[in-house]
Amino acid sequence: MDIPRELAFPSTFFPREVPYELFSSDHEALRKTVRAFVEKEIQPNAEEWERNEDFPRELFARMGELGFHGFLFPEEYGGSGPDHIAEAALIEEMSFAGTAGTMADLGAHRGLACLYVYNFGNEDQRNRWLVPALEGRVLGCLGVTEPAAGSDVSGIQTNAVRDGDSYVLNGSKIFITNGAWCDFAVVAAKTSPDAGHHGISLFVVEADTPGFEKKRMKMLGWRTSHTGELSFSDCRIPAENLLGEENRGFYQIMQNFQWERLSMALGQTAGAQRTYEFAKRYALERKAFGREIGHFQVWRHRFADLASEIEMSRALTYHALRLFVHGITCIREVSMAKQYSSELAFKVADECVQIHGGYGYMMEFPAQRAWRDSRLGPIGGGTSEIMKDVIARTYGL
Repeated sequence: MDIPRELAFPSTFFPREVPYELFSSDHEALRKTVRAFVEKEIQPNAEEWERNEDFPRELFARMGELGFHGFLFPEEYGGSGPDHIAEAALIEEMSFAGTAGTMADLGAHRGLACLYVYNFGNEDQRNRWLVPALEGRVLGCLGVTEPAAGSDVSGIQTNAVRDGDSYVLNGSKIFITNGAWCDFAVVAAKTSPDAGHHGISLFVVEADTPGFEKKRMKMLGWRTSHTGELSFSDCRIPAENLLGEENRGFYQIMQNFQWERLSMALGQTAGAQRTYEFAKRYALERKAFGREIGHFQVWRHRFADLASEIEMSRALTYHALRLFVHGITCIREVSMAKQYSSELAFKVADECVQIHGGYGYMMEFPAQRAWRDSRLGPIGGGTSEIMKDVIARTYGL
């Protein structure tokens, strides 16, 4: 069933021209441009892409043509920034598209793979991989998670052994967004196996490297995403593909975690808003016992609670964003925003299924997809349990 246009871009919940000092008039103009792009080129195709569990690779190039990959990067590499507020506006607007897997692939490309190459790569590496990636001509992914090492980054087993002017890479990665169709992967590997987290390095591995294999994974949600499993068998990669210094990979990953998790909080909060809107729309159309079910007190109060919680999530996330863009340490605030927003997005989706009743359990209705897509939030990018542990440590606990 196609989602009516008014459900994709609500007008009755929060003002779309957000009255916060974070966003300048230029950012609001950008927001409108992105919104128009999503309305015209993504939203009309979302249902078909979801049915096919795929979306056209050409969308990356289209995003590059519009400059949408480049907000985090300076002009010399094809960007228009760095401007994290512009990227935040992009993330929020793209989250209304109705196809979370597609947004995940697009986001992982620019916000993970490209950002790692920019932050830790040298000029040659940036020109080799970042420039074409921002144009959308090549696709990147980040390979950290392993079958036996998810939240425990220091426990990865993939290893890279120096051999002359090369490294020989062996191991595997799992749950890698964009992994199944990437042109290059930023891969974390142990270069000093006995050094714990002090012995991890990052490498760029190109997809045509002998011994590098990719396989797409089927998932509960995010069904358009090309999430994959990567394997490396005696992969010989040039030493010049090392990103930054050897054995500094753990610290590089920790550095980038803050923006990754903040991005997720922005997307999850906007996603919760979108789900709330089409749940409310259904509640005001569906009648039982002679009146719309949204007017029953039990649902009016639940909607009121959810609206308040979405506002709290937005305020917490924007607070973390303000700190981040001003260079203020915000590990605690980002972790709070990520944990709270991801759990809230699933809560809102669960309520959405409930108010739809039996229809919420049917594949023809968007409620079930919101439920499936949002369930990954408390897992990916750092589980809720890890976020709570991080928060507790910032309080000396």
